[in-house]
Amino acid sequence: MQNRAMTESTLPPDPEAYDQERNEHARKRGLAAPYIAGGRDPDPEAGLAEERRYLRWLVIMVVVLVLAAFAVGIVASLLGYTVE
Repeated sequence: MQNRAMTESTLPPDPEAYDQERNEHARKRGLAAPYIAGGRDPDPEAGLAEERRYLRWLVIMVVVLVLAAFAVGIVASLLGYTVE
């Protein structure tokens, strides 16, 4: 997992976002910047790739758990264990 710390100097200010509600609140608080840094991911592909990888792991784990339950049931049935 990559940790990309974005600073205010690496993100250019967005003049169209200046009048958004959160920016108005930032100016009311007396912040030096006309906007609050962050909020929009400058590189969404990295986050989406990580989410896809986690989704694959989730699907694999669910399949393994279901198949393991079937295997345990089959083994228990062959050994003659019953649930009463």
